[in-house]
Amino acid sequence: MSEIGSINQTNRIQSAFSKKKAFIPFITCGDPDLGTTAAVVRAMVEAGADLIELGIPFSDPTAEGPVIQGANLRALSGGVTTDQVFDLVRDLRKDVTVPMVFMTYANVVFSYDAEKFIKTCSEVGVDGLILPDLPYEEKEEFLPICRKYDVKLISLIAPTSDNRIAMIAKEAEGFIYVVSSLGVTGTRSEITTDLGSIVKVIRENTDVPCAVGFGISTPEQAAKMAGLSDGAIVGSAIIKLLAKHGKDAAPYVAEYVKSMKDAVRNL
Repeated sequence: MSEIGSINQTNRIQSAFSKKKAFIPFITCGDPDLGTTAAVVRAMVEAGADLIELGIPFSDPTAEGPVIQGANLRALSGGVTTDQVFDLVRDLRKDVTVPMVFMTYANVVFSYDAEKFIKTCSEVGVDGLILPDLPYEEKEEFLPICRKYDVKLISLIAPTSDNRIAMIAKEAEGFIYVVSSLGVTGTRSEITTDLGSIVKVIRENTDVPCAVGFGISTPEQAAKMAGLSDGAIVGSAIIKLLAKHGKDAAPYVAEYVKSMKDAVRNL
């Protein structure tokens, strides 16, 4: 394992939120190809990204809107496999020190073999795992394996979590992904959820940081959401740049990420 890959995962996620608001971009691995993914990840880190969410392509991404669904289809049609995504992370860890987490679906982990998947995450330097289709009540299927290999199983809290927010927060690890809106991912002109009250309950029950995602696309939205929480997560707006610029997307994504990081930097 590389020196970078062997850094303690817990410390790496904590470092993303230490003393500052975090900007967390999402990218689908293999859209339009893995070489572009590698270039874009490195460009995003250079531009100030604090933590990278890497999507493993899946044929039925139920939490995703049409933009990220399209990215999944492009990656899958290019033949991208989970093993190739692991190889991508192994290569990135030669020089990328920021935390990286996988966003994928339970079926991807099951079909690979859960223990083999999570063990490989640890070996290549993946710090956490986000499974949007995994109900809180079923997390024990993965949590013991994640703890065995020091890979954080990231909890999601949605506007519909209601009286479960405190319970989820108390047991959260790594960071908490706060879903800003009902429905699927995608850019929104306005986010109307009362996120302040959700974050208040989280803060009362845990010291684990929380970041807001779903629907954020402008620096103003990022600043507002990071102001309420510990960070902002953006996916669809970045995927749109990849869809537009393809293999030449890295500088355009870097420029966008820099504008978003600048918006949350001084909060």
